Amino acid sequence: MAVKQAIDHPVVIGGGPVGLVLALSLEQSGIPVTVLEAQQAGAMYGDGRALALSYGTRQVLESLSVWPRLAPAVTAIETIHVSQQKGFGRTLLKATEHDLPALGYVVSYGALMKALDAQLAQTPQGLEIRYQVPVQQLNVNAKEAEITCQASGEHDDVLTAPLAIVADGGRSLEAIPGLVRETKHYGHDALVGLVQTEQPHRNIAYERFTPHGPMALLPNGSQFSLVWTGKQAYIDEIAALDEAAFLQALHQAFGDRVGKFLHIGKRARFPLKLSKLSQTFPAHCVVIGNAAQTMHPVAGQGFNVGIRDAVALANNIAATPAAEWGAAHRLAKYHQLRARDTGRGLMFTDFLVNVFSNDLMGMGLLRGAGLGALGMLPTVRRYLVNKMSYGS
Repeated sequence: MAVKQAIDHPVVIGGGPVGLVLALSLEQSGIPVTVLEAQQAGAMYGDGRALALSYGTRQVLESLSVWPRLAPAVTAIETIHVSQQKGFGRTLLKATEHDLPALGYVVSYGALMKALDAQLAQTPQGLEIRYQVPVQQLNVNAKEAEITCQASGEHDDVLTAPLAIVADGGRSLEAIPGLVRETKHYGHDALVGLVQTEQPHRNIAYERFTPHGPMALLPNGSQFSLVWTGKQAYIDEIAALDEAAFLQALHQAFGDRVGKFLHIGKRARFPLKLSKLSQTFPAHCVVIGNAAQTMHPVAGQGFNVGIRDAVALANNIAATPAAEWGAAHRLAKYHQLRARDTGRGLMFTDFLVNVFSNDLMGMGLLRGAGLGALGMLPTVRRYLVNKMSYGS
């Protein structure tokens, strides 16, 4: 038998970084909020996945008093070096050229979660997080959102709320009737891991376009985080190599800019896709972050777009009378505000993959000319850096 509980404020489904940034932003504005997280507290602290934070995301974390806790664990990106394999043309983006302390920062997922949870522990009682409460179903009607959760006992809990916010990366979307996702599968995988190099990184991030797909080296502590993308059959081949052969293949694809590759840690891989929701509810439910849109990692935009979702939604809710939390006309303003940033982010990453991940006749010359021109056009570089830092 289900036990019903009425909640008179927004409920966030998902206690990851995007959900917690939203919750902390709401609490800062004096809005009560309840967060439902499927895992136990601290479950992700050991997650070493590298996240690329934009300068704009740093400003958000500073405003929430999270950045001082996180700063010791981040590695600054002061320069981005962009080039293509087997072709001329390159460009450099430098933080000093744009009066920024850094173009971005690299940090592990686990370190970010620790910092967010530490700040969460300092908040007043207006912010509640319930751990080990997986959401089984979400139904939305004309009056409210109805959230069915797995409780610790023999029964389920059914929570009703004026607004349900899905921020769990999409894990609960299959339980939400009425949501339709458009997905483009690239047929590419990303192979990731920590790699040690002969030369220090000097806070330089490298983006290297190859005929197989983009690859990136991001400064991370004393090492680099590698993101190597390509068609699944190609990634199958390099993933099966022993360490010595893998490092040799990596050197052949990347070149000599960091000297020899000395060691690769545990390698992992995941499929790449571009997806977005083609239909959302007019009222009482909103989807943000990777649950709303998933991007190719080529430009490092996906996570930062999700953070901007969270901030924009928090501002929208804070400017809304409590009686209208979840109202259709209020959420319509949020969707309208975010459409440009998310739409352009999806188009930009898809464009880069399509243009820089093929070896058609003449494409190498065009890519080289484009990279060379970018290096000589400060106005275009400024636009690109502003987009990476703050979105559209």
